[in-house]
Amino acid sequence: MADDSIDVGRDRDLEGRGFEPWVRRALLGVLLVLIVLALANTFGQTPHVSQAASPKAVLGVRAPERVRGGLLYQAVFTITARRDIKQPQLVLGPGWFDGLTVNTVEPEPSEESNRNGHVALSYDELAAGDTLRVWVEYQTNPTTVGRRIQRVELDDGDQPLVVHRRPLTILP
Repeated sequence: MADDSIDVGRDRDLEGRGFEPWVRRALLGVLLVLIVLALANTFGQTPHVSQAASPKAVLGVRAPERVRGGLLYQAVFTITARRDIKQPQLVLGPGWFDGLTVNTVEPEPSEESNRNGHVALSYDELAAGDTLRVWVEYQTNPTTVGRRIQRVELDDGDQPLVVHRRPLTILP
């Protein structure tokens, strides 16, 4: 039995469909370009290391500068005391929280407080030469997009020792 709805020229030889294969190839090409750009870290996620220093301490930050919505990532703050720091406080500005979800902070601070809209994490005394690493696990809220400045400050009690600013771009 032959089916009259099948046309060999149209269905097998694709007659009259000259541009359609090129549209499919173009769409696959765009997809391939996006994959290559993602592999080249164009869309973020790779951590960037930066630091600021003063005569009393060095503050290092290791975190991505570009992230995508929904991404889980880690920020590591490294504090190296050049002199004794009696009451070390890591003070994080709103850029570390706005549109981001904090999953965990390790080691846990002995005290957390609000300092004019900034979050102050207090730790035990650091002697000269001591190093404190603080790991913060984040997730980018999927609806957040834009660019902001992330400000982090290392204080000894209420006295600022080191201030560090870094950009964060959140891609859709």
